[in-house]
Amino acid sequence: MIDLKPTEAERVDSRELLTFLKDIVSSHAGEQLLFLCIGTDRSTGDSLGPWVGTLLEERGLDGVIGTLRNPCDANTLAKIVRELPEKAVVVAIDACLGRAENIGTFLVRRGPLVPARSVNRSFGPVGAYSIAGIVNANSLKPYWTLQSTSLYQVMEMAREIANAIIGAMNPTNEERMNEDE
Repeated sequence: MIDLKPTEAERVDSRELLTFLKDIVSSHAGEQLLFLCIGTDRSTGDSLGPWVGTLLEERGLDGVIGTLRNPCDANTLAKIVRELPEKAVVVAIDACLGRAENIGTFLVRRGPLVPARSVNRSFGPVGAYSIAGIVNANSLKPYWTLQSTSLYQVMEMAREIANAIIGAMNPTNEERMNEDE
């Protein structure tokens, strides 16, 4: 993985997410970009990453790890991270919990994210860049909150992330995606 100077996470909407991703693509032209879509298909709130991976895979994007069919979850994450190509630029994508007024927004940063922090699991930081989608409000029982998160909310956010990635990777698709909104 690339050792970049991490920055603080910034909360953004889908338009700002596209700008963030365009900056990554332009900064790493000619380098291998990998989208590490973290989560599981067994929890509504935690399925954001695999939904993004599935949407990207269905649109023919290479360099996607973590889909509904083959999730990058607690059982596979450590092995997958160990096997990532050392020179690849990894963009880690995961769900997170946050404040109620921020549901539906994204936390982006130049630097890694720590998967499963909201449910008190311990995994190391992953990604040269990271996108965390705030899928629900934090609570005293985060595991149950993720289980009861709106599937509609998660799927809409997954579409926004996938559209931004496709738009950043192939600017001619950006115009078509905006027509779909």
